[in-house]
Amino acid sequence: MKVENFTLPNFGEIQKPANEKAKTSFSDVLKDSIKKVVEIEKEADQEVEKLVKMENTDIQTTMIAIEKADLSFQTMMQIRNKIISAYEEIMRMQV
Repeated sequence: MKVENFTLPNFGEIQKPANEKAKTSFSDVLKDSIKKVVEIEKEADQEVEKLVKMENTDIQTTMIAIEKADLSFQTMMQIRNKIISAYEEIMRMQV
């Protein structure tokens, strides 16, 4: 059984044209990360549909796509939890 390598999306990178300056806002990073997670989930849905329609009989690729989407979603949720926690901590600070 051949196992292919896969990597999680890099949530910190934003793909921009080379002629644009490297100014990226925090909200741009978050929006881009959410878009990547949605794309990965759509790919997993497509793999499941292929398996159901018997277009693809390889269950391993389907399971890998599902697990990749699940892991990406869990990572995004943990990042969200950390951001909320940091916001709450900042709100508790006295000025």
